[in-house]
Amino acid sequence: MRKILALIVAAAVAGPACRKVPTTKSSTTSTTSPPTTTQPTAAAPAAIKPMPANIPPIVARVNGEAIERWEFDNAVKRIEARAGAPVPPEKRDEVLRNLLDQLIAYHLLAQESRARKIDVDEATVEAQMGQIRGSFPTDQAFQQGMAAQGLTLDQVRQQTRTNLLVQKVIDAEVASKIVVQDAEVSAFYQQNLDRFKQGDTVHASHILIGLPQNATPQQKSEAKTKAQAVLKQVRGGGDFAAVARAESQDPGSAQNGGDLGFFPKGQMTPAFEEAAFKTRPGAITPIVETPFGFHIIKVHERRAPRTAPLDEVGGQIKNFLEQGQREQKLEQFVEQVKTKSKIEILV
Repeated sequence: MRKILALIVAAAVAGPACRKVPTTKSSTTSTTSPPTTTQPTAAAPAAIKPMPANIPPIVARVNGEAIERWEFDNAVKRIEARAGAPVPPEKRDEVLRNLLDQLIAYHLLAQESRARKIDVDEATVEAQMGQIRGSFPTDQAFQQGMAAQGLTLDQVRQQTRTNLLVQKVIDAEVASKIVVQDAEVSAFYQQNLDRFKQGDTVHASHILIGLPQNATPQQKSEAKTKAQAVLKQVRGGGDFAAVARAESQDPGSAQNGGDLGFFPKGQMTPAFEEAAFKTRPGAITPIVETPFGFHIIKVHERRAPRTAPLDEVGGQIKNFLEQGQREQKLEQFVEQVKTKSKIEILV
């Protein structure tokens, strides 16, 4: 169900700021997976039904509501954008079947939200649309981003409204029932001390001037020019955190002044990591280019290998345990809604 959650909260247009520089690892890799346990031998997985080479205009119906090809295609493009590569041919059937399951769950939750008379006002939708537009350096880049995703403006707005509705019903039915006690956090930490061992780490902040997927030479030139102006500003005495809040297009860190916290080697893209680890504390790097755009990095501190203490990683452990509960409860809720629904898969 983690994939369903990702689909629900994903932005309607996969702009650069939606893809943070850090990978899916956290700064303490311990919280990315539960403790290892011995599992019984699993039965052979069922054969996956092949997906047709040509996807039809309607791929499924959920209580009579169509899941159309444009929505399915857009979801495929979003996962390819996050992965940075097309779906491998040998994984096509598996990936597309899983994606269709996610879309069915997404529609079920949207319908449940409407059945409960949950509403989202226009101001909230427009505010969210503004955030999506703001993740692109220019309005032209936003238009090109929509085109790259195969979306119209009306479709982006439709997806945005549905995302908000689905999130509301999840908050009401799932999020409100999640409880993690301090004792659970402490027990997880004690049982997984080896997972909290860290190698060399660096504490850094960054400012991202993002690029849309498949950026044109002109877009790259414009973004680099802006990055050069921002670099001049922070090297000229401008407050790095304030400039990051105003200019950075990474929504995961901009509101925190660009602060990424401590991270180990192997967590960032190679060019970003190399620049951060070779820069002395207190210094600001030259412009660093990655697939996400142009970065300006300020290094705050270097830290030698150690075991992270509980008071430092407790919040991350709690988030991990809450996420586990969230996924379990969401899966149960979706299955509950399915029992009263009619689902027709047309591929």
